[in-house]
Amino acid sequence: MSNPASDAAGSAASPASAWPTLLTWRALDAPRMESVRVQLNGRRIKASGRIVGGACADHPAFSASYDLVTDENGVTRRLSVRTTVAAGERHMSISRSEEGIWMVDNGTQHQRSTFGGALDVDVILSPFFNALPIRRHGLQSGSADLEVPVVYVNLVDLGVQEAAVMYSSASDGIHVLSPVSTSSVTVDADGFVMEYRGLAERI
Repeated sequence: MSNPASDAAGSAASPASAWPTLLTWRALDAPRMESVRVQLNGRRIKASGRIVGGACADHPAFSASYDLVTDENGVTRRLSVRTTVAAGERHMSISRSEEGIWMVDNGTQHQRSTFGGALDVDVILSPFFNALPIRRHGLQSGSADLEVPVVYVNLVDLGVQEAAVMYSSASDGIHVLSPVSTSSVTVDADGFVMEYRGLAERI
């Protein structure tokens, strides 16, 4: 397999001095941007981000913020999301126990599930969260075809469902088949998305 990292990223991993850093993407076909501060400690990730979108065919105008923490293996430990639309604000927290049980709390409903053995969360419209399985499985530097169970979060209404995302290596990057799209991504040497074709590009 050709290395899916983009040419701009180079072949070497980012030096430790590059972290923490701020990653920003702009959507390719919608009035939307995402910016996230990322801290790395080995495979552990701590991230705090925001996504802002104007009204379009895909979604109403909204503003969302999130905070993510993984364990030392890159497995999601907890995610909190707050979304604001014209009608009001919603908040949700998701956490995963060491036994693999996910707890979802939106303030009025509580859900407890294994979500098919998921180790990752995936948030619709966000290119950042693809880095979680890509980094855990080393897809930025090796070839693999994987079906990854995820806790799939709809960013606008904060609906949560069990889903699977397919990742497959190709000469032009990593192909991604999600519940809402089929595309491919190029990533940097650390596994963070540079371009998610049809969705967003990093700036």
